[in-house]
Amino acid sequence: MHVDFIQTQPVQDLLDRASGTLVAGGSPRLKAILRDWLASTMELIVKHDIDESEFWQAIAFLQNGAGELGLIVPGVGLEHFLDLYMDAKDREAGRDGGTPRTIEGPLYVENAPLVENDANLTSDPDDTGTLYMTGRVMGPDGEAVTNAVLHVWHANSKGFYSHFDPTGEQTPFNNRRRIKLGSDGHYSFNSKMPNGYSVPPAGATDQLMSALGRHGNRPAHVHFFVEAPGYRTLTTQINFGDDPFAADDFAFGTREGLLPVPNRQGDSAHIAFDFTLQRSEVADEEGFSQRVRTSA
Repeated sequence: MHVDFIQTQPVQDLLDRASGTLVAGGSPRLKAILRDWLASTMELIVKHDIDESEFWQAIAFLQNGAGELGLIVPGVGLEHFLDLYMDAKDREAGRDGGTPRTIEGPLYVENAPLVENDANLTSDPDDTGTLYMTGRVMGPDGEAVTNAVLHVWHANSKGFYSHFDPTGEQTPFNNRRRIKLGSDGHYSFNSKMPNGYSVPPAGATDQLMSALGRHGNRPAHVHFFVEAPGYRTLTTQINFGDDPFAADDFAFGTREGLLPVPNRQGDSAHIAFDFTLQRSEVADEEGFSQRVRTSA
């Protein structure tokens, strides 16, 4: 059957009624978005001749895998698409430049300890070397950004994050800190060397990646939020440029300009990396997106 079936009157009537288009009240924006989403889904069903069994198998997959949606979304490229879309809007507005944004991922935890510069992020013993990171937070003209706060979080050497560790062995906020920077914009911290990770074996994301002929591995990486008065809050991460999965990150977090190669000495390493922020034009740009995040 041709996708023009979606344009038949019974289907159009259904879309109007299901989205609330014909009734007063509610959000006009939500109604328009829902109507288009339903129409797109119906078009996919017709285009690919999705039968009843396939449809309900997909629903069951989403229901059973609800706890891994935070991994599935980056795994299918949607979170990276949001970055590409925001980049394109910035270029259209003449606001490109600065350190590239990239995906936040699902593993940030609010209210990490606020500490002074030269911080140690690691609270727990870990049989691995030490990561040292140093650099500057600058504005678009190379000026030092004053009173910045650098949010940092990463996995341990087993690839597990505190608060999400299936072994339950990590203390709260291990490898997580908010670092207060001074007037010169310089930052420095050390921690136990992070490792990459793979999605939970046999979980929903792993099943989907296997069905697509893909893997579910991420390279070793470190996540950042950078916030400062007068500047747009930056969401980014650096991936270790010498990690074998740096060029094939299942979550599409790798971006040009975010691949420093660690200066390794034995099992320890140093990474020098500078952040360049864009100036904010409205106060909302200095805050965070309204994404629901874990709080502790």
